[in-house]
Amino acid sequence: MGGIASVIKVYVTAGLFELYHMEYLATHCDGGARRKLGIMLRAYARFLVLLFSGRLGLLHVHVASRASFWRKSFFFLLAFLCRVPTILHLHGAEFGQFYADECGPVQRALIRFVFNRASRVVVLSEAWKHWVETISSNSRIDVIYNPVILPPSVAAWHARQRGNILSLGRIGKRKGSFDLLDAAARVADKVSDLRLLYGGDGDADAARLHADTVGMQARLSLLGWVGPQERERYLNSAYIYALPSYNEGLPMSVLEAMAAGMPILSTPVGGIPEAVTDGVEGFLVPPGDVAALADRLQQLLQDDVLAARMGTAARRKVEQCFSSQAVLPRLQTMYQELGFAPV
Repeated sequence: MGGIASVIKVYVTAGLFELYHMEYLATHCDGGARRKLGIMLRAYARFLVLLFSGRLGLLHVHVASRASFWRKSFFFLLAFLCRVPTILHLHGAEFGQFYADECGPVQRALIRFVFNRASRVVVLSEAWKHWVETISSNSRIDVIYNPVILPPSVAAWHARQRGNILSLGRIGKRKGSFDLLDAAARVADKVSDLRLLYGGDGDADAARLHADTVGMQARLSLLGWVGPQERERYLNSAYIYALPSYNEGLPMSVLEAMAAGMPILSTPVGGIPEAVTDGVEGFLVPPGDVAALADRLQQLLQDDVLAARMGTAARRKVEQCFSSQAVLPRLQTMYQELGFAPV
């Protein structure tokens, strides 16, 4: 589950694995500590087999912050030692905070070493490229957006459930889950059919308690983790997609909602401003500004023409910039520049 897994699923669906004979090594899974340790050790063992049998031509590692980076640093160090080309693909929305506030001098030196030695560094937005340039001397940094599979069609606007606001991802403060509840509470008396749909893991109990506090308990639905078919159904039926995050990489859920023709209500953090232009594909408000969030929420809910126009613009933006057809050729060009041709 999560953003990296969603990106990998797009690679598979688009045929990239077959085209390049890729093998995916998962280093993390849901479950207990023993299960997580087991999948990590199996990934290490398989990697060693591929490396020392001469069957590894290129290492492409998707990393986030904290444990994700430390788990995968092992692969980088061995690849550097054996002179295998490497791609460091950075996803973590909190990597800057992780580097600056949670790592000591030795840990930061190791992070810089990995970034500096990677054959290529891939980031999700220009903002993240600028950040990497502050810690790394590597000049081979490329912005490649997260790709989405473009649905062949979108639901008719009149068929959507007016008032339904969808938000997918880990429930908590970083995603603005509580801010969205506060904003919705401010406009609930003006929009009788307003309903919040939260899909994902995280702090569901805290969201439920907060909803009780602000009088939104009857208007909040906690969906749990939403599978592919349910996700498609909600994306085709909800009216607005809202993700008022405090920091992000380039959230797949925003791109998927845009591909489904939904207007976006979010914040100008990470790569979001490169996907959503304020006033075109949706609205962007400062993180934590509940008043502005409520104003824009009310505007979208009460102006059908505006919401539909923004949904159409969002779909068009994904077609041009974020569909698998638009994004994956750039990744293929990078592979070929590193000597890894299709088979």
